[in-house]
Amino acid sequence: MTKVYVAGHRGMVGGAILRQLQARQTAGEPLELITRTRPELDLSSQNAVAGFMQDTRPDVVILAAARVGGIMANNTYPAEFIYENMMIQCNVIHQAFAAGVPRLLQLGSSCIYPKLAAQPMSEDALLTGPLEPTNEPYAVAKIAGIKLCESYNRQHGVDYRSVMPTNLYGPGDNFHPDNSHVLPGLMRRFHEAAQAGADSVTIWGTGTPRREFLHVDDMAQASLFVMDLDPATYAANTHPMLSHINVGTGTDIAILELSHKMAAITGFRGEILTDTSKPDGTPQKLMNVDRLAVMGWTAGIDLDAGLEQTYSWFVNSLHAFRH
Repeated sequence: MTKVYVAGHRGMVGGAILRQLQARQTAGEPLELITRTRPELDLSSQNAVAGFMQDTRPDVVILAAARVGGIMANNTYPAEFIYENMMIQCNVIHQAFAAGVPRLLQLGSSCIYPKLAAQPMSEDALLTGPLEPTNEPYAVAKIAGIKLCESYNRQHGVDYRSVMPTNLYGPGDNFHPDNSHVLPGLMRRFHEAAQAGADSVTIWGTGTPRREFLHVDDMAQASLFVMDLDPATYAANTHPMLSHINVGTGTDIAILELSHKMAAITGFRGEILTDTSKPDGTPQKLMNVDRLAVMGWTAGIDLDAGLEQTYSWFVNSLHAFRH
């Protein structure tokens, strides 16, 4: 029986990973799945995490817990974003090692790469230039998580891996009007504008930045794929000082084009305006996913189909988004 602890199982990504692990259980794979809610386990508390790891002794840890948000949230709460993510990663990774956990998979973010990194961004672009200022604190925390895993691997011989997803979306996303990422934020605004019969919707910035979007179910599948890779295959496609793996689709879309897709999906028929007084963020964020493709995994959910499915989930869950 393999004991797997999923940290952050109530989040969008952690929840998708847990569902896929539960499907494996149902199919007969001998798994014991361990979860804790935030009230049950404060991952920012070193003592609490140490006690939990010593008591449960998992065989595998999947670290999907993090404080996340869009441009506005990152700009407004930089201290919380760097502190909370640093504490969660340090506590979970170190205490997993202290409890003898041999395998760990941590989820990062594409924001680890320089603002002006060559596109598409390959894994070796890490630490080659300045970060995007609007989410630098969060990015620094995520880079530290990668280096924590690499350092424990080098010094202690454990098998701690990191996957760096592009922008994620799907069921369970955060649709808060201020603190969401761009895709769910746009989806909610266009839905509300369509319902209200509004004449226009204004989007932040110029609409020209290009972003890549990966459905959360694809991300969950990719995460488990990387976790399951035999050590020889993983080592052959990584490096002790550059061990993270990009996860994405390899295609991107301009924010304005995405906005037109949102208008079509939600039934909004008004005008789409841009507010150039608001920041654009990084001009383009497209992942080079060749490394993962060579190992045998590519994304399977088309953006249009994924948006339709996510919008259906959103409409059916509107009672949860009355803030």
